[in-house]
Amino acid sequence: MARLSRRGVLRGAVLLGGAAAALSGSAPALAAVEQVSIASCGAWGARPPSGALTIDQHRPNKIIVHHTAMANSTDYSQAHAFQNSRDIQNLHMDTNGWVDSGQHFTNSRGGWLTEGRNGSLYALLHGQTMVQGAHCVGQNDQAIGIENEGTYLTEQPPAALWNSLVAFCAFTCQQYAIPATEIYGHKDFNSTQCPGLLHDRLPELRAAVAARL
Repeated sequence: MARLSRRGVLRGAVLLGGAAAALSGSAPALAAVEQVSIASCGAWGARPPSGALTIDQHRPNKIIVHHTAMANSTDYSQAHAFQNSRDIQNLHMDTNGWVDSGQHFTNSRGGWLTEGRNGSLYALLHGQTMVQGAHCVGQNDQAIGIENEGTYLTEQPPAALWNSLVAFCAFTCQQYAIPATEIYGHKDFNSTQCPGLLHDRLPELRAAVAARL
């Protein structure tokens, strides 16, 4: 009887696994998308919410991309990203009268990701629930909202922001089993210019996320 080498046995196992997956109609398991680094509310010095937050006992079904409509800073440091998150929270709580930051996550022009609404990072990492947001009327209990620092009505975002957005969306889609096709812009649901030129690049974003998934 011919003896199979260990390499041959392993190769056969891979081929059999692929064949079984094909027969069952499912795809072979792929490598997981790498977890992105996201600074928690505690890390950037967030204020505690002024009231109770609602935890929805279901997964979100989409991602909604925003821009902050603030100045396009040339400070790409983490310290600036943390200050940006504090500025957004102050605006949302003190001017808008919300209990916390409206968005779930924030992406700085330097590509630094921060947690926005308290509890959003815990929910994302566990992948079963979501904190109800305040970023898009009619979608706050369905969509993860990510604010991208800056205004993009006439100019494109820096490469660092774009690359970070792709990585974040891929990881979020993996965690919540959201198809890459379910990435939208704020203006798809509300009357707004947000997220500016980022909206025109949504097909590119979906394709880049799909490639990672």
